[in-house]
Amino acid sequence: MAEKILVEPDVDFIKQLGELGGESLKKCYQCATCSVVCPISPDIRPFPRKEMISASWGLKDKIIKNGDIWLCHNCGDCTTQCPRGAKPGDVMAAARMYTIMSYAPPKALGKAVNDPKKLPIVGAIPAAVFLVLGLVLKLFGVHWLNFTPGPDPHGEIAHHMFFSTWLVDLVFIPLSIWVIAVFALGLKRFIADIHENALSEGKTQKQTIEPVEFLKAIGRVIPVILKHNRFSECGENNERSTPHMMVLFSFIGLFIVTSIFFVVLYGFGVHGPYSQLNPVKILANISGIALVIGAILLMRQRAAKTDQVSTYQDWYLLWMVLGVGATGMLAELTRLADAAFLTYLIYFIHLMFVFNLIAFLPYSKLAHLVYRTVAMGYSEYSGRDSMTNV
Repeated sequence: MAEKILVEPDVDFIKQLGELGGESLKKCYQCATCSVVCPISPDIRPFPRKEMISASWGLKDKIIKNGDIWLCHNCGDCTTQCPRGAKPGDVMAAARMYTIMSYAPPKALGKAVNDPKKLPIVGAIPAAVFLVLGLVLKLFGVHWLNFTPGPDPHGEIAHHMFFSTWLVDLVFIPLSIWVIAVFALGLKRFIADIHENALSEGKTQKQTIEPVEFLKAIGRVIPVILKHNRFSECGENNERSTPHMMVLFSFIGLFIVTSIFFVVLYGFGVHGPYSQLNPVKILANISGIALVIGAILLMRQRAAKTDQVSTYQDWYLLWMVLGVGATGMLAELTRLADAAFLTYLIYFIHLMFVFNLIAFLPYSKLAHLVYRTVAMGYSEYSGRDSMTNV
């Protein structure tokens, strides 16, 4: 006698997917057109049809523990070809956002970051952190916060004369450690879950995860991510490739710049501002300009794509990216123009954007950079593409 399996749908999960942009899910009648037309779906247990079925039935564990939702790049081919307008790409995007909120502790913070009603509170957090910490330090006689900013003794406007470099790093170094810890806790569960799902659905024959080989697999997919090979395979949305790549490489460039200047400051005691002809400064300027242009192009493309759902999470990320790039460049331009008040005001706003982007990275859509990289690495490690479909 066949084993009976009791299916217990999570109705609240279906509702939340709808709120995250997957409202069209209810139109799906499981014809499998989406899996057929998807240019990057694997032959073994292809997506997104099985995910559409699981989501329709409210099988939450089969969604959030499924690494395949991260292999989807929201090409849009499945959405365009869907005969019912179920928009599988939007449903997969909603599933990814739900998964991000599920794995990053504490969940309450994740809900707050992704709730538009909480935006004023979330936005006020960095301002409160800087001002309160600065006041506390000042009370203890540590003058790391200068409330009368102006030119330094050499006649140049310098950001470290307003918010001391020590104060900025005192905030951002622990903040970065916090973000890494949050991701580490989430990824530990995430990797175990996607492996469990792959075994149960026959997507891998590997019974355990070997850390060294898994890391090697991630190393093999990083060039694929950097080259945006998957984007180039998309039919409907491949124009996203260039601005998306601009934003990605801008962040990489700015990370390199920040790391070098950190070593220069604390290793050699050399404060800015630095010459515009400095090679690292040139890289910073190119990265900043590319970040602004890339963000604007992505915003224009999203606004023009009326058949694609645009959620609060999408626009929150785009405005954060644009805010970081625009305020960073404006702070530099006003400094070069000797506009002290504007320089320090814009620099303060810039710090607020950077804080929000970093502190809430594990809870925002930007976390897809981490989860997708790991999921693609696992897919490479699992040997799925070499399996025979029987």
